[in-house]
Amino acid sequence: MSVYQRPVHLFWWLERRSYLLFVLRELSSVFVAWSVVYLLLLVKAVSDGDASYQRFLERSGHWWVVAINVLAMLFVLLHVVTWFGLAPRAMVVKVRGSRLPARQVVAAHYVAWVVLSAIVAWVVLR
Repeated sequence: MSVYQRPVHLFWWLERRSYLLFVLRELSSVFVAWSVVYLLLLVKAVSDGDASYQRFLERSGHWWVVAINVLAMLFVLLHVVTWFGLAPRAMVVKVRGSRLPARQVVAAHYVAWVVLSAIVAWVVLR
């Protein structure tokens, strides 16, 4: 006797917004990896000298590299926002014996992100 299994169509994840966000978040990891690789290639080009760095900048100016990096930035932002949204479920923060509300945990993550971004911007642009 076999058990009937309802067939699942290829685009099942388009049926609900939560499914779509789940699949996009999983896909975002590919773009996070691309961002890391791209940053490592930049560091390598800088460490190899001015000529290597100039070649890297020249290659980075192609429309398709810019398009991939813009897409990667959008997916990294999605990754960050969804990660911060999950933070209150992943970590329990207690202050004076009571659990901190989820909004405050999420807000603390965004405040830390803004502060660290400001510090990095200050170091890079000064």
